[in-house]
Amino acid sequence: MLRLFVAAAMVLMIGATSYVQEVVKETEKTAQSSVDATKKAAKKAAEDTQKAADALRTETKKAAKATADATEKAVDKTETAAKDAGHSAAKAANKAGKETEDASKKTAEESEKGVKKVEKQ
Repeated sequence: MLRLFVAAAMVLMIGATSYVQEVVKETEKTAQSSVDATKKAAKKAAEDTQKAADALRTETKKAAKATADATEKAVDKTETAAKDAGHSAAKAANKAGKETEDASKKTAEESEKGVKKVEKQ
């Protein structure tokens, strides 16, 4: 009878060992699945981050180009306005010079008439 109990105990120990080995194998499989899923998620996150960075770089380049183009147009308009203002100022100065010259001539003529009138007296 003792042999029967010893044999039963040995069968139970072998069965328990087999069961524990199955649990360990399942735990290892689950851990490996978690590692694989984490790697996959990390790779996807890295790819998405790279795509976002590429899109941001592209949009930043577009914005910089638009700013540069707008600045160039503004400089061109400012240059044109300055030239126009310069031409207008030159025209005004010429006109004022001409009017001053005409007034001086008229004053000189009037002065001459006055001198001749005084000389005749």
